Amino acid sequence: MTRTIRWLTALATALMASLTSVASPAWATSSYSAPFRTAIASLKVATETRTGYSRSLFPHWTDADHDGCNTRYEVLIAEATTPPTVGSGCELSGGRWYSYYNNAYYSAPADLDIDHLVPLGEAWDSGARAWTTARRSSYANDLGDSRTLVAVKDTINQAKGDKDPAEWIPPYTPAICRYVEEWVAIKIRWRLTVDADEKASLIQRAAACSDVTITVAYA
Repeated sequence: MTRTIRWLTALATALMASLTSVASPAWATSSYSAPFRTAIASLKVATETRTGYSRSLFPHWTDADHDGCNTRYEVLIAEATTPPTVGSGCELSGGRWYSYYNNAYYSAPADLDIDHLVPLGEAWDSGARAWTTARRSSYANDLGDSRTLVAVKDTINQAKGDKDPAEWIPPYTPAICRYVEEWVAIKIRWRLTVDADEKASLIQRAAACSDVTITVAYA
């Protein structure tokens, strides 16, 4: 009898483990990889909500590694086509940067903004309003994926504002495919939703782009 009870207990445990494995949701994995158009199709559509938004809810330009250079300067250093000299207080000199939105080079850091490719307001609308402040800060300072933050000409970034691809795309036509691919990657990385117009625009833009593989690590 004891042996039978033990056998039944083991069987029940195995069945439960099997069911748990089958029921595990896709987002429980640590990464995602799919063709570009498949990735767009996977994006969940939801109504956007801007209520309650403020940039201050996304603490940004932190110095996570305490090396004296905040996130803005870390991106500038990482993306420089000509490496700058890093001086006291993380002052940069002698560098050169490429702004892919408008296909132009700049040598003065003051000419560049660090763009949240998926803007903070858009992230809020798409799910970040439910995050903790700590997670919003992680998003605003995401150095774990080079697509999240990009150095671009300041006036171009200011023209973009909080707009999504249904409302704004880079003025340099050859940059559009890269831009929408990176937009999709960031939305997936941070499990953000899209609105109906945004998804329709992504589908339309993707039709003119190569169906490259989008690979991301979930944040």
